[in-house]
Amino acid sequence: MDKIKGQLAGVAALLGVIAAIGGGFVKYGEVMTKLEVLEGASKGNVIIDMSSIAPLVSQKIEAECAKKGVDMLDAPVSGGEPGAIEGTLSIMVGGKQGVFDCCLDIMQVMGAAVVLTGDIGAGNTTKLANQIIVAANIEALSEAFVLAQKAGVDPEKVFNAIKGGLAGSNVMNAKGPMMLDRNFNPGFRIRLHQKDLRNVLQTAQDLNVPLPVTALVQQILGTLVNDGHEELDHSGILKFVEGLSKIEVKKQS
Repeated sequence: MDKIKGQLAGVAALLGVIAAIGGGFVKYGEVMTKLEVLEGASKGNVIIDMSSIAPLVSQKIEAECAKKGVDMLDAPVSGGEPGAIEGTLSIMVGGKQGVFDCCLDIMQVMGAAVVLTGDIGAGNTTKLANQIIVAANIEALSEAFVLAQKAGVDPEKVFNAIKGGLAGSNVMNAKGPMMLDRNFNPGFRIRLHQKDLRNVLQTAQDLNVPLPVTALVQQILGTLVNDGHEELDHSGILKFVEGLSKIEVKKQS
């Protein structure tokens, strides 16, 4: 109970610092904000934008803030609903060192790891990198489970055998049991990961960076959305891989 009270106090403090951007909306390559978004902010205030958007959008929003003397941090998170509940999120921050230092205690209420990764936009660049790795891990794990199932080997035993080795990861530990239990209740929805990878690929295009694996997983997520699975957890990538081999992964014991 004390932990929850502490988290609520931190959230209340955070709301005192943030001038919410929720009154407006943004699109990649175009910042569209209602003037009232910043009307409640004054010089010296700080906006902490914890949404996952394209880095260029963060930079354009920050430029609008600067016109009013308002500072900004872009601070997307990773860790899903469990991390938010437990206050153990990873928070990736972009912005000025001084502004980051001023807001660090507040962000640490929600996050176990709060890291300044660079100037404005760097937080969202880091989040895009995170989403590439998570997506690729889930897709690879899906292929491994389908291969084991097709070969007649219990995928749960495969999971237990390899999770402590080099192939092991936080992604595997979090999503492997969900796949084996066929529990696709959302922690992080397919449609949201699709949105994140869309931002990844748009940013990569602007930087002329080929990302072939990311592009493939983006197509897989798009197919799942078209099949009506957009609200499933992103571990539902397994369903796509299963469909290719006409087999269903399940425990044998």
